[in-house]
Amino acid sequence: MSVAFINPGKSDEVYWLTAARAMQSAAERLGVELEVHYAERQHLRALDLARELVARPPERRPTYVIFSNDYGTGPELLRLFDGSGIKVMLAFSGIVEAVDRAQSGQPRGRYRHWLGSLEPRADDAGYQTARWLIEAGRRAGLKAADGRLHMLVISGDRSTPSSIRRGEGMRRAVSEAGDVSVDQEVFASWKREKAEEQAEWLFARHAQARLVWAGSDQMAFGAMHAWEKRGGKPGRDALFSAINTSREALEGIRSGRLSALSGGHFIAGAWALVMLYDYHHGRDFAAEEGLELEQPMFVAFDSRLAERFERRFGELDFSGIDFSRYSKVKNPRLKRYDFRFRQLLD
Repeated sequence: MSVAFINPGKSDEVYWLTAARAMQSAAERLGVELEVHYAERQHLRALDLARELVARPPERRPTYVIFSNDYGTGPELLRLFDGSGIKVMLAFSGIVEAVDRAQSGQPRGRYRHWLGSLEPRADDAGYQTARWLIEAGRRAGLKAADGRLHMLVISGDRSTPSSIRRGEGMRRAVSEAGDVSVDQEVFASWKREKAEEQAEWLFARHAQARLVWAGSDQMAFGAMHAWEKRGGKPGRDALFSAINTSREALEGIRSGRLSALSGGHFIAGAWALVMLYDYHHGRDFAAEEGLELEQPMFVAFDSRLAERFERRFGELDFSGIDFSRYSKVKNPRLKRYDFRFRQLLD
């Protein structure tokens, strides 16, 4: 059994490197041959990687390919793999938007080798971080003269499903709060430098804003740097939230520079390997779980959990996780998958 992963991120990008390391550990535990190809956040590169895999002689093609629908590339990737004999699975970001669905249909339908998808419930991350950020803002007394907390939002992009869902979760928390105004939302393409540049003029335009919700850690730190250049003190006179478990983010939640942090979803690729392993060995997830799974994976990190993560996985070493424990083939009495990340910290 061999699997290729088209990684949409950069090879030096902490989140996507962490996801690949976790997948490598899962592959080793399950006896799966895994190859990882980085698209370096270039969506056209992801399509080129797919073409390269399909162009291989049949005996050198992987049995399965895992990819993400980042930047809405999912439908085109499905089309490219159709007819190659390679079975595919989406992980991290699946097909969500109606326009994508119209092109791709359902798994095992128009593209019969599209087996299914596994996504972290990204709405959770947006909701958790926004709620904690708002509560921290109330405790810190950061309401403006109009009696409201003013928030700036820095999202990833407009087309990646996980970005859209995180934003939906954030807006749900804001709606429930009742005392929060989102002054402006911008899209920084997941880039720290762009977030910093945007934050500079956002802070100048919205002087009353003291909360900054960001769709990733790198964008949060970009905005934070912009605030510091204005003489501000993150965690004191302005509060920031982030998503992902980079060392800098974990240190940020421990030091108080970050007021809210959610992560753990990098594990989705490793869980997708468990599902493919079971499928390959005759235990199809379709009957018991469905074709498109959306599972809770995000953990809201406080200082205690951040320290625990660092102790266990701080070197991006996930070899201590026995991923075979989560396989239904390895554990025939297991009826449903439990893909929560929190259990790996206990």
